[in-house]
Parts: sequence; C-alpha cells; structure tokens
Amino acid sequence: MGDLILVRHGETEWSLSGRHTGRSDIPLTENGREQARRLAPLIARHRIAAAFVSPMQRARETARLAGIGGARVDGDLSEWDYGGYEGVTTVEIHHTRPDWFLFTDGVTPGPPEFPGEGPEEVGARAERMLAKIDAALGDAEGSVVVVSHGHFLRVLTARRLGLPVAAGALFQLATGTLSRLSTEHRRHVVAGWNVRPDTYCSHGSLSAGEAGPGEP
Repeated sequence: MGDLILVRHGETEWSLSGRHTGRSDIPLTENGREQARRLAPLIARHRIAAAFVSPMQRARETARLAGIGGARVDGDLSEWDYGGYEGVTTVEIHHTRPDWFLFTDGVTPGPPEFPGEGPEEVGARAERMLAKIDAALGDAEGSVVVVSHGHFLRVLTARRLGLPVAAGALFQLATGTLSRLSTEHRRHVVAGWNVRPDTYCSHGSLSAGEAGPGEP
C-alpha cells in the first residue's frame, strides 16, 4: 500500500494573524503562493495514484501551484466549521473562556447555515475521508495526496493512527508543509511531519521539520 501524503495549504492573512479560518474563503498571500510552489519538488518525488483537495480556494490554489494535477474536490476535506468562532483568535476566545480547547470543547454555535462542528463530527468526516483514501490506495499503485487545512489534517492524522480526535492536538502543523503517513509492520506510522523544502534530507527522505504557526 502506498503512503498518505498530507499538504497543508499555504499562508493566508488570517492564518498569519491567528484568526480561525473555516468557511471563510481567504486567498493565499504571496508568501503562501511561494510556499506552495516550493512544495512541487517534494511532491514530484512520489508516484501519486490519486489526489483530493478541499473546496476552499486556499487549498485548491496550493494544489495547483504545487503541481498536483487532477485533484478531486471533496467537501469532507473542508476545515473545521468554527461556528461562532469564525474569524476569532484563540487569545480572544480565552478572554471569556480561559480553559477553552478546540479538540475537546468544540465551538460556540454560529449562524444556521454554519452552526459549527463538535470534535466527534469532525472525526466522522475524517473517517469518511480515510475510507475514500483507502479505496484509492487499493485501486492503483502509488500514494494518495490530500490538500487541506491544519485542524482537519490533525484530526485525520489522529484517526489514521487509531488515536482519539483529541490527539490531533499533538500534531502541530504549519502552513505550506508536507507530511507523510506510511506503514510499518502493517501498522500506520508517521514517516515525516511538517516538512518544508529546506528540511528535506539530502538522501531524499522526509524528516520532521521545524514547527511553525498552527492553524487557528
């Protein structure tokens, strides 16, 4: 079975300022576009059997600039619906809820069309997405790449490893990075995390990169 390659979209103005960015369709900054372009050589080293991308423009543009062709748009790759916390920073939330923690507490309700998601709902989306990924891995030789968002990819990783949704908090993920989930002795493992081009080893393997700002 091939690997699961995770790409977090490039920088946006809201990711830079720490604002929770779920349904808001915020474009990449020029730095975010450059981050995406620099991922292309890393992705080109892998034989890609299938690709999936979130519907949001920040993800779709990242996929295009990183040279990921033919990616299937899938709503299950959307970022956590932050409900009433959309556009709000964690620091601001802590002014009224000092112990608030997204991965266990979820969000406050938003408007009817975007009510917000609890951890279990995001976990259910991740499970659906993993079923599609496994189907794609079984249909062709090579790896599957997904281009999505920080918090959702962290939940996806936790569930891939058989961990609870709250364990997504352990996997800090910076913008414009590539991570790789593989298998060892038929068990899912982290083979590379938070990788940028300047942290790619000279012998061609993926090593853990330095952590950057997480997805608010």
